[in-house]
Amino acid sequence: MEGLMSFRANSVRAVSRQQSSVLVPTFSSKITSTRVSVHPIGMVRNSRLFNSFVASVQPVVASAVTPFDNTLPSKEVLDVWQNANAVCFDVDSTVCIDEGIDEFAEFCGAGKAVAEWTARAMNGSVPFEDALAARLSLINPSLSQLQDFLKRPPRLSPGIDLLVKKLKDEKKDVYLVSGGFRQMINPVASILGVPIENIFANQMLFGSDGECAGFDKNEPTSRSGGKPTAVQQIKKAHGYKSVVMIGDGATDLEVPEPLP
Repeated sequence: MEGLMSFRANSVRAVSRQQSSVLVPTFSSKITSTRVSVHPIGMVRNSRLFNSFVASVQPVVASAVTPFDNTLPSKEVLDVWQNANAVCFDVDSTVCIDEGIDEFAEFCGAGKAVAEWTARAMNGSVPFEDALAARLSLINPSLSQLQDFLKRPPRLSPGIDLLVKKLKDEKKDVYLVSGGFRQMINPVASILGVPIENIFANQMLFGSDGECAGFDKNEPTSRSGGKPTAVQQIKKAHGYKSVVMIGDGATDLEVPEPLP
């Protein structure tokens, strides 16, 4: 599918609508907008509920009345999901309900200031690498604080475990591509059965005394334009012809741009 098609859907409660013959699910969550794009690298943007996406990887079968009964997946949506070789998920506010770095900041007593930077990063008003550095500097966590924080189990978005299982049953590879930190994403990957080598995320660094030493700037997801780089690496390494990206922020919107 060489062209690019996209749509936006505002975040509202459990309803659907159609636009340009493409199924547009809408969701109740922190996310203010969603975008779906299909490209040689396809992208589906959203957050909490994935019922319509699960339905899209198999023929639609009539069932009991649901909030989605008035809008069935279009052939385009079905084709995207049936032809995808792999699906890449953002993690914060997508696979997980929360923004991990905001939750960590709150745990360390820097919640409000960090949340403001997160909002800027998500809407693209500042370069992602600047927002990441500023937030980590505000939190200034120790290794022991991170270890204590990780004792709390991640809060997964409802249905994500079923969606990942369905994708695996359909022989589609699953990746986690996130601007968050690996230390927080590893437990999520473990729960979902996503191999550690399928995680593309940032690495928080600590000194010998456990003090924060910043983050690894060699990770592609540590900067603006990093997610397209990560997805292109995935696509090239495995020879995928079609990849779907699901996310909620400005860095996810970068993925459908033309790739070499």
